[in-house]
Amino acid sequence: MLQGTLNRLVNAAILLVAVLVLNFTLIHIAPGDPVEAIVGEMGGATPEMIAQMRAQYGLDQPFIVQIGTYLGNVLTGDLGMSTYYSRPVTGLIAERIGATLLLVVTALLVALILGTVLGVFSARKRRSVLSHLVTVIALAGFSAPVFWVGIMLILLLSVSIPLLPISGMTSSSADLTGIAHVLDVLHHLVLPALTLATIYLAFYSRLSRASMLEVLGSDYIRTARAKGLPQRMVIYKHALRNAILPVVTFAGLQFGQLISGAVLVETVFAWPGLGTLAFESILRRDTPTLLGILFFSSMMVVVMNLLTDVVYRLVDPRIQAR
Repeated sequence: MLQGTLNRLVNAAILLVAVLVLNFTLIHIAPGDPVEAIVGEMGGATPEMIAQMRAQYGLDQPFIVQIGTYLGNVLTGDLGMSTYYSRPVTGLIAERIGATLLLVVTALLVALILGTVLGVFSARKRRSVLSHLVTVIALAGFSAPVFWVGIMLILLLSVSIPLLPISGMTSSSADLTGIAHVLDVLHHLVLPALTLATIYLAFYSRLSRASMLEVLGSDYIRTARAKGLPQRMVIYKHALRNAILPVVTFAGLQFGQLISGAVLVETVFAWPGLGTLAFESILRRDTPTLLGILFFSSMMVVVMNLLTDVVYRLVDPRIQAR
């Protein structure tokens, strides 16, 4: 098991280097020039100043030299300086990551827990109204774009029924601390987290329902029922433990998709996370910041895949020794 873990870590490191090279190459060949964007913000500059800025950011070097320098800096923990904020990219990401993780983890937990519960109840009573309702919700969730869901929720719960704030992470007009500040953040979190969770709620409900139906038709479930075990024990102790394995796997694999989906949600709700920072970096041609966000997102995906493998082994004793 230790050897397998070491092999996965080596593969993860190679994958991250490949992602860094690919991201750097794609952004390098994309139209636009970071220095021109800076000059546009400044209102103009002399050719000497432009040449100095290009030298400052290493843009006057050949591509191979640029990518080699960038990889060496990343290995030392240096993601470069933001061309727009004139600050270290690591500091910008550190300031925004808390808000994004709060949004993403909340949305994932809501979608995972509620989706699994709906899927299990739907599988137990496959011909009931609840089962058909879960199917309709899943189809609606798959079909609706995340930004459209966010706008509809704003119109419903913020405009028509003024229950929740429209944007931001905190109330700008109030200087709150302690429990009051926490409650204020949670109040602002409801709409963006619900929006991001909607699509994945539909997926997990359908996945858990299909997995549960398959497990309930297994021989060992029929044997457990023939032994006279209570229905609750058959469902939640024997069937659910095996049926939840695909759900756990996809939850870990989709964590990176949640981060990418958060770009749209954070933009709609002005949530001050990495998604908003990435959107602003694209508009401002802030290449170092965008590369740093892409690298961090890729690293999160790799880490979540490794953790998913560990959790899978804990949930399923059959593969603990592999």
